[in-house]
Amino acid sequence: MAAMIDTTSSTDPDGNGEEVPGGHVDAPELRYFVFALFFIFGGITSLNDVIIPKLKELFTLSYTEAMLVQFCFFTAYAVIGIPGAMLVRKLGYMRGAVAGLVVMIVGCLAFIPASQTAYYPLFLAAYFVLAAGVVIVQVVSNPLISLLGPRKTTSSRLTFAQAFNSLGTTLFPMGGSILILGSLAHVSASELSGVALDTYRREESRAIVHGYLGVAVALAFVALAVWLFRNRLPAERHETRGHHSLFERLGLDLLRRMRFGYGALCIFLYVGAEVTIGSLIVSYVMQDHVLALPEASAGKLISVYWGGAMVGRFIGSAVLRMFSPGKVLTFNALAALVLIAVSTHSGGPVAAYSLLAVGLMNSVMFPTIFSLACEKLGTRAADGSGIINVAICGGAIIPVATGALADATGGNLSIALALPALCYAVIAGFGLYARKPA
Repeated sequence: MAAMIDTTSSTDPDGNGEEVPGGHVDAPELRYFVFALFFIFGGITSLNDVIIPKLKELFTLSYTEAMLVQFCFFTAYAVIGIPGAMLVRKLGYMRGAVAGLVVMIVGCLAFIPASQTAYYPLFLAAYFVLAAGVVIVQVVSNPLISLLGPRKTTSSRLTFAQAFNSLGTTLFPMGGSILILGSLAHVSASELSGVALDTYRREESRAIVHGYLGVAVALAFVALAVWLFRNRLPAERHETRGHHSLFERLGLDLLRRMRFGYGALCIFLYVGAEVTIGSLIVSYVMQDHVLALPEASAGKLISVYWGGAMVGRFIGSAVLRMFSPGKVLTFNALAALVLIAVSTHSGGPVAAYSLLAVGLMNSVMFPTIFSLACEKLGTRAADGSGIINVAICGGAIIPVATGALADATGGNLSIALALPALCYAVIAGFGLYARKPA
């Protein structure tokens, strides 16, 4: 489902790069561009965690309605994942990355009319467009970082690149909590109505617009830089499967393989659990029995959650060279489950920081599940990557389901967190199942 480097030729027609054994490319400077892409789409994804409490207050939303932000954002993975891979296959990696960045810029600009009309569905539409660009960029990033170096260090390299993703998820909420949550007025939307309410929503949502306009400017510079290096890769070829059924051309037949199908399910559950916890952190620590913090202060703790994942990924890139990936995955998943249990059965700082520590346990899960699920797929590895990208739509389903559970239990977030805990239990089982080579 993604572009592949042509291994039939050992020469670069443009003299821009050299291939190394196994079809990989000796163009180490391109890694910096890929790291930048990981940083950007990671930061934009975590910025949702800051925006959700803002929109929840502005539009007096329930937890379920507020989680529609994540639903619209991550639904893009299900809708755009395979078409995005087809686009990248047609344009190539570098041009495909530029296309994704341009779509992201359009999504950022879409927040302007959403703010001016103070209409919640327009915010949701803007998130979908923004996420569509993120999906295309991610379709490029994962296989490209695998190509930029020796095959034997692919897993470690992917984990290291994921650390830059976590760097973005750590830094963006810090700025967002100051710019967006820090601007919350003393009056509440629930106290207003009519013209006064519409005016309040427009004025307060300007902080969101300003934040995304800044992101759009940064994306424009990155897109220009990537475009200037659009011919840096050697000639690309793309595997075609025109003589196969549509089911096989889309790679869906891979789901019949137990190891891959189980792994794809775990990607769905992992992303859903990770996004759910990140989305609820602000509301969770604001509770009286936890830390009773104001929104702006609570928003800054999101960086602690994602920062744990960043630290864990730098550590994990070394740990995974020494221990079985399956066993490491099982340990981390069980530890995440235990931390959620400790948090929901306690109060004060213990409840807050045990939940934040789940971020550290999340660190190696995505790259480890990805590599274990796709192990020995051979020439079908690109198809597997496309399906994995679709499975990321778990970030759309699990948060909304958790929000609905919270609403059904009178806003009891401790009970609602049982759902992501169950996700980690299934992931621990996959680690045990896949602890031996395929």
